[in-house]
Amino acid sequence: MHYPEPLAKLIDGFQKLPGIGPKTATRLAFFTLKMKEDDVRALAEALLSVRRDLSTCSICHNVTDRDPCAVCGDPTRDRRQICVVEEPKDVIALERMKEYRGLYHVLNGVISPLDGVGPEALTIKSLLDRLKDESVEEVIIATNPSIEGEATAVYLSRLIKPSGIRVTRIAYGIPVGGDLEYADEVTLAKALEGRRDV
Repeated sequence: MHYPEPLAKLIDGFQKLPGIGPKTATRLAFFTLKMKEDDVRALAEALLSVRRDLSTCSICHNVTDRDPCAVCGDPTRDRRQICVVEEPKDVIALERMKEYRGLYHVLNGVISPLDGVGPEALTIKSLLDRLKDESVEEVIIATNPSIEGEATAVYLSRLIKPSGIRVTRIAYGIPVGGDLEYADEVTLAKALEGRRDV
């Protein structure tokens, strides 16, 4: 069946979201038809605002609405520790547990030769520049426990260790193949407590 063009465009738009197939996209589009106009307008404005009003922190590369981000700009954070994560959503997952008080560095991915992602595609150079600050004593590598996450952790460890900075890896409280984003606070806390030298 052919849908009217505006509805077909909306269905197509929903299908571009991760995990949304044709049936779910169609269901969401028809749900949108039933929404109040103010709610639809608010949703559309929120989508536009995400693209228009967010940028990347010039220090840690986390997603932010100001530069530097709230974490980098917080004078109470422990500047002796930098926790390296894959994506901005991982910062949010770690912040949710309210136990880590250091700084972050977002790589914006992991080394994955099969996908054509090498070290130069990540924010590794920026991380190394940050480590020239003599106050940094420890780098906690909190990449996901996947093959790519492990390869990235080993690569970073080999780059950082010669500088004399302690390099640790979060413990395996998170299952192999899992994502930080979906781990509960207790699992994340245990993983951080049980980190080890790499």
